Amino acid sequence: MEEKYQKIKKIAEGNLKGCDAGHDINHALRVYDLCLKLARGIKDVDLEILQLAVLLHDIGGLKELKDKTGKVCHARKSAKMAQKILKNLKYPQEKIDKVIHCILAHRHRTGVKPETKEAKILFDADKLDALGALGVARAYIWIGKNNAKIYSNMPLEKYIRENIVGGKLNGRIKDKSKHNPFFEFELKLKRLPQRLYTQRAKKMARERLSFMASFFNRLKKEVAGKI
Repeated sequence: MEEKYQKIKKIAEGNLKGCDAGHDINHALRVYDLCLKLARGIKDVDLEILQLAVLLHDIGGLKELKDKTGKVCHARKSAKMAQKILKNLKYPQEKIDKVIHCILAHRHRTGVKPETKEAKILFDADKLDALGALGVARAYIWIGKNNAKIYSNMPLEKYIRENIVGGKLNGRIKDKSKHNPFFEFELKLKRLPQRLYTQRAKKMARERLSFMASFFNRLKKEVAGKI
């Protein structure tokens, strides 16, 4: 198992080169640590499936990043790539199918809901890595990459109406340069706890969101010159 793990880790690292620091191999390793924490006390969790799914869940990220059409989904691309990798390493198809389900289900937009314990744990762990101090850091990595804004005083309702496809919370961003971490927090991140599956993840998410709320409240005051 260890030899195969090292091979897959190396493959994952190779495919994640060029991805930003929020989606590199270190993200995968952080998510795995969170998976182990969330799995405690849950019976019959297959840690090998979790390990494989975590390492491979974002390997299609660069394909999505380079796509200009907005049609490439990194979760679906990662699942396709993982299928081939695991088959070449002689994993049984039953295990491959479980890993693929985890990868597809980790992203809400695929429309695939997590059905297994492993898929639910990966979903939760991946979302937790987008919250708290890490979430703030990742958000500002994103704005640097997309030439977006540190902050904006535009009312949220107006922003949704003008820059979100369909004017819906879960719609795609039209112009990334008009986005900012505060809007991301309001539109998406602060709603994550209600979408999580494990009680431990929900508790951790609330704690991490509390930090983010404090950060953005402080930022708002600094932008206004109040402190």
